[in-house]
Amino acid sequence: MSTVTTATIHTMADPASPDQSPLLVPVVLCGGAGTRLWPLSRAQHPKQFLRLMGEASLLQDTVRRVDGMTGVGRTIVVTNEAQRFLVAEQLRDIGAAADILLEPAARNTAPAIAAAAFWACRSQAAAPPLLLVLPSDHVITDVAVFQRAVQDGMPHAQAGRMVTFGIVPDRAETGYGYIRRGAALAGGFAISEFVEKPDAAT
Repeated sequence: MSTVTTATIHTMADPASPDQSPLLVPVVLCGGAGTRLWPLSRAQHPKQFLRLMGEASLLQDTVRRVDGMTGVGRTIVVTNEAQRFLVAEQLRDIGAAADILLEPAARNTAPAIAAAAFWACRSQAAAPPLLLVLPSDHVITDVAVFQRAVQDGMPHAQAGRMVTFGIVPDRAETGYGYIRRGAALAGGFAISEFVEKPDAAT
């Protein structure tokens, strides 16, 4: 295990020290192949490390998105060996504390979340916390609205439900899946269906 100022870098074999269980643990998914915004984004410098929306990178904006919320535990950033020091440097630049969890191989979203959940659970002495999973390359300009959405979703998550956050699309798009909402709930809606990358007719 190596220590880098404000960030502690771990492999899955590292021991965890028990701590008071927080209510909410942010999990930042920070992988990527750097192909979608080439040539600005490259394999060793994917788009989440770019400063596209101001002075901070997308990763830094993501980590800061929970600033000011109560009951939030230490952030977990899931990344890979090649990007570990870039992640640590960007966290250090904004004074953010985080556990950096290194994947031995890229296996997409679900295994990354599972690794973070395993780490969060074995790092806590009390009940397992809720995980707030945040892709590191999203742009959310109204942070206050986002934080209210998180707070609205927490009672549902505590009741054992999986909570997801969606946006209202402004156009049809075949490159992304969409959520078909169901019955209204307190602070949101039940999910009727998730449609994976529909065709243009749908």
